[in-house]
Amino acid sequence: MSMGLDQNAAFSIKQTAEQTGISEDTIRYYEKISLLPRVEKKENGHRVFREKDIETLKLIGFLKKTGMPLEKMKPFLQVSADWSSANYSELVDYMRRHREHMVQQIHLLQQAVDFIDLKLEQGTNCKKYPVEDRTGASEQAEKQLKAKRVSSFHYPHNG
Repeated sequence: MSMGLDQNAAFSIKQTAEQTGISEDTIRYYEKISLLPRVEKKENGHRVFREKDIETLKLIGFLKKTGMPLEKMKPFLQVSADWSSANYSELVDYMRRHREHMVQQIHLLQQAVDFIDLKLEQGTNCKKYPVEDRTGASEQAEKQLKAKRVSSFHYPHNG
């Protein structure tokens, strides 16, 4: 899982925050709630982070972006990298359910984007703002959007 960094390399909390995009205060908080294992400390009390700590923080960041609560992450972070799914069937089941929820969210968001694009295309001031400028979509994505049948849009159910 290493990205070519020396496994014994030592990083300050500032360097770790820069590499992970997670603030220093948040890193300290993750350590305080035992989401991040206790890191080494120098004699002066400064934290020393290793590559494994940075990888763990990146995983926390990705899981957080998926909407997974911090408390639910703990079991995943405590399992070693060479784990066997047979030994952790509950974790595997939870992760599969979480993944399915994410796929559903992506689908709903794509429907919303498609609907907004349709409304923008139907708008009277639409010619001022081409779709590419509004969405930042690549030409290929734009072709795919136009190829889609807008009639496939389904309103999310309330309640």
